[in-house]
Amino acid sequence: MQLQSIVATPATVGSAISEEEAGALARTTVNLFKAWNLTDLEACILLGGMSARTWARWKEGGIGRIDRDLRTRMAHLMGIHKGLRYLFTEPARGYAWIRKPNATFGGQSALDLMLRGEISDLAAMREWLDAERGAW
Repeated sequence: MQLQSIVATPATVGSAISEEEAGALARTTVNLFKAWNLTDLEACILLGGMSARTWARWKEGGIGRIDRDLRTRMAHLMGIHKGLRYLFTEPARGYAWIRKPNATFGGQSALDLMLRGEISDLAAMREWLDAERGAW
């Protein structure tokens, strides 16, 4: 019996977010932030220190270049939104939960934790919500 070589295929963790997908994420993020009732300052912090001028353009529909960091932030924000939609059957409760103090977070709100400004804060909140809903 002769051994046959194995063709290795690279593992993929996830596909890159395309320009078109990034634009859709940006438009959806604007709508999500309206639902969360965020201030412009809060929105800019969650988006990695985006300038107020750029955020104003986004709200008017003028989405420009979106770098990888910003794409990742928006993907985490959509994951947080998805987790809340699974946990709360009434969307308004999920939107309000973002600002409510939570004993699990030492009395801080989810928004307080996310406003620390790091991508890791968004990732941690997404992971926490996924664990709460039993996702893996």
